[in-house]
Parts: sequence; C-alpha cells; structure tokens
Amino acid sequence: MSDLKVTAAPGTSTIQITRTFATTPDRLFHANVNDEWQKKWLGPDKYETEIAINEVRDGGRWRWTQRDDDGNTHGFRGVYHGEPSVENGITRTFEYEGVPGHVSLETLRFVDLGDGTTRMEATSAFASVEDRDGMVQSGMEGGMEEGFVRLDKLLADS
Repeated sequence: MSDLKVTAAPGTSTIQITRTFATTPDRLFHANVNDEWQKKWLGPDKYETEIAINEVRDGGRWRWTQRDDDGNTHGFRGVYHGEPSVENGITRTFEYEGVPGHVSLETLRFVDLGDGTTRMEATSAFASVEDRDGMVQSGMEGGMEEGFVRLDKLLADS
C-alpha cells in the first residue's frame, strides 16, 4: 500500500509531497532523471509519455509530452537549477504548456531510511495560492500515484 502524502496547507503557495519506495536513493534518483525510465512511469495511466529534452545539469532544459488515446498532447517543460545528484537532489522549474506563465519551482530529495527504502520528499512552490490550487484541482495527486505505482513495479522488476 502506498504512503503518498500530498499537503497543500491553506494560505500557502506550496505543495509538499512524500512517498516511500522500496529502493536505494541512487536508483530512485536514476528513475527521476533517466529518459528511458521516466517515459515508463511518469504521469497517469491513460497517457503515453515522450521525453523530448532532458539535459540533467545546472541550466539544462527538460521537456516531456503526454499523449492520450485520442491523440491529445500535453506538454511540460522547465530548467534544472544546481547540479542534480543523489546528494543534492533535483531542483527544477515546472511549467504546463497548456497554461503558460504559471511556473513552479520543484525540489526533490531522496532520503535513505536505512531499511532498503527511500523516501522521496518534494516541494513545489508556486507564485500564488491560486496557481497552487489550480494544480491541486487538476487531479495531480491521482495521476502522480498512478505513475508511482508503475515506478514501484519498474524498480521491482529491474
């Protein structure tokens, strides 16, 4: 059973996300930056993910698209900040191309729990409470968990 926790405290413009995975911090980091792994697990089940750009370095750009069975495409993009690593985590901007100009700053950290599991701790900081609420209302939590379930399987099978 998943322990996904998504917190959007009233009056703040951030979302806090935590979830535990049965893997090491190195493997969880790899799953979050490797093109082949990302396209297998990112997003809701109903979408196919394509990684168009993924320059995992300070100042590097990233962009992925998700396509549904009807051919509708949703694009996401951003820029990495700092040097992504297991120790530093990942800091990047995140923008849904369908609502341009509403950019969040996302940080991911990988905490070794010492028992063969790793907790991913993520924070998304938005420019406003309204932007944050829009993300929460988009169904992000359900899509995120569907992807994390696929990631659990990918980690177990590899």
